[in-house]
Amino acid sequence: MKDITLKEIATKLGISITTVSKALKNYPDVSDKTKRAVIELAQKLHYTPNSFAVNLRTKESKTIGLIIPEVVHHFFSNVVNAIINEAEKNGYLVIILQSNETLALEKKQVELLINKRVDGIIMSLSNESNNDDHIKEIINRNIPFVMFDKIAKLSKCSKVIIDDQKAAFNAVQHLIDNGCKKIAHIRGPLNPQNSIDRYIGYKKALEKNNIPFDTKLVYTCENVTFEEGKNFAKQIINEHPDIDGVFAITDLVAVGTLAYFNENKVNVPEQVSVIGFSNWFMSQVLTPKLSTVDQPSHEMGIESFNLLLEEMNCHKEGIPFTPRTVELETRVIIRESSIKNKKN
Repeated sequence: MKDITLKEIATKLGISITTVSKALKNYPDVSDKTKRAVIELAQKLHYTPNSFAVNLRTKESKTIGLIIPEVVHHFFSNVVNAIINEAEKNGYLVIILQSNETLALEKKQVELLINKRVDGIIMSLSNESNNDDHIKEIINRNIPFVMFDKIAKLSKCSKVIIDDQKAAFNAVQHLIDNGCKKIAHIRGPLNPQNSIDRYIGYKKALEKNNIPFDTKLVYTCENVTFEEGKNFAKQIINEHPDIDGVFAITDLVAVGTLAYFNENKVNVPEQVSVIGFSNWFMSQVLTPKLSTVDQPSHEMGIESFNLLLEEMNCHKEGIPFTPRTVELETRVIIRESSIKNKKN
């Protein structure tokens, strides 16, 4: 079925295209009788406005792009929901794309959003990405742009983050305060800034408490999965049977670690304490319940959209916008997996 045009409606009713356009927009200088006739015929013919033509006139698409590493992750799904809700309140639609943690796909998605002439872009970088050319292209084109969670520090755009170093430090300090003296860290890939910062926070906590840092106690994920958590838990116990604490980059990895320990009669927390990161809903239904760092995902989504909206409004009105960084607070959630000889 071909698209119906204003001209076809005008021809059928014997009126001008301008009158049809004004009637559909409820202009006061068009009679109610004409408006009713135009609207009834438009509905009968299933007329829809040409969004591309509207975009050219208004220089707005009323759409934004959102690129995330993965949709299934609890943290990202919460962020997505918050962004969609805020966008809808402000009359925007959200195009959601998943990079699958790959740079090549992320570049294609940025190109797609630029070609779609979205009004702004919100992004959490893939594990392979940094301040690459596609990121610079968004900024150079003056497209309103916000990064959240996984960011490139050198990119000149607004960002919504947490203090990953501080959050990781507090998580490891909690393990130390509860008697752990030999703590392994299952970290994320080498590139993402949040993975780097959580690793640094782990090291700083050891240093502050005069616990020697040992590179052999650090295990690096490639994809940050449940399976990697299980596999590294096996390695940790085999290579360091006297280990008494594990700090994992995310709850998903920590859950894999707990699964291996439970299946192989490694007592948590009496033998090994475990703490994760993100406060995934599954962390509360495990046995034992998982201690974690609460990452404010819903708030991060709201702040990301509002920062983007502010920049889009400045862009629309020709007002200069200075990018800024919003840092959200985190807290350690203490549960059964890290309290030795206690029940929470």
